Amino acid sequence: MDCIFCKILNGEIPSLKVYEDEYTMVFMDIAKDVDGHMVAIPKKHIKNILDCDVDTLSHLMSTVKKVANYCVDKCGYEGVNLLNASDESAGQSVPHFHIHIIPRRRNDNVDAWPKFDGANCETEEIYEKIRMS
Repeated sequence: MDCIFCKILNGEIPSLKVYEDEYTMVFMDIAKDVDGHMVAIPKKHIKNILDCDVDTLSHLMSTVKKVANYCVDKCGYEGVNLLNASDESAGQSVPHFHIHIIPRRRNDNVDAWPKFDGANCETEEIYEKIRMS
């Protein structure tokens, strides 16, 4: 398999491992875009959340919470951003399910929220389409 995250898991590509357990791994993102940027992945190769089984998702979210709490409780951060893109249509660039963890401090001047151009439809119209009844 030609998955960069699987290669990191297998030790074929070096990484700065922040946390690892039986099911998950968290490592530093190499983008150098913001201090503390990490990536949390399941060890099981799954493309994205749309394909993820509940057990794997539970393990990954437990790890994300553990690392996020550690950043706040032990490292002087005050909060975190969690970012995920599932499918190429949403901007997913690596086809291995992952969640970005970005530790935050007040007034750190990091704008991790996407810029939107505004909705094209009325909220009620979209609600009727996506509500789960």
